Amino acid sequence: MMTQETFQISVNDNHAFSFSADAAQALDSIPNGDQLFHALHHGKAFQVEILEKNLATQTYLLRVNGARYTVKIADALDQLVQKLGLGAHGSHKINSVKAPMPGLVLQVMVAPGQAVQKGDPLIILEAMKMENVLKAGGEGVVKSINVEKGQAVDKGHLLIEME
Repeated sequence: MMTQETFQISVNDNHAFSFSADAAQALDSIPNGDQLFHALHHGKAFQVEILEKNLATQTYLLRVNGARYTVKIADALDQLVQKLGLGAHGSHKINSVKAPMPGLVLQVMVAPGQAVQKGDPLIILEAMKMENVLKAGGEGVVKSINVEKGQAVDKGHLLIEME
């Protein structure tokens, strides 16, 4: 039995709800310019503009029909880290970064020799038509990058070696 990925959405830090990947793909929206979208939900029309986006923290500042909203999206990995209580502890050294799922490397955001801190974005991996930002789980220095943009990877594939 396959489980459907569910995202936890927080709006303005005071409204929270779950959203499935299927529901996200089923949204009736069309691009209406750069960072502008027209969306329909339950028969109501919405004009959505992405004002700012931070892929590392998966936080977006949106203007919806003139009102501003800060939206934070937690994917399955973010939820697991939070559930295990790993996000609240101090930094630790990491040795490697492996693909948590099969996907396509969209962007490598670090270079060999670069020092990274916990939470720094490392790689953007596309899986199931969703962009997933893989972040450093601790501190370290990039020793080598074992993938390149456009490369398909399997779950567990070694992406980055750290020292």
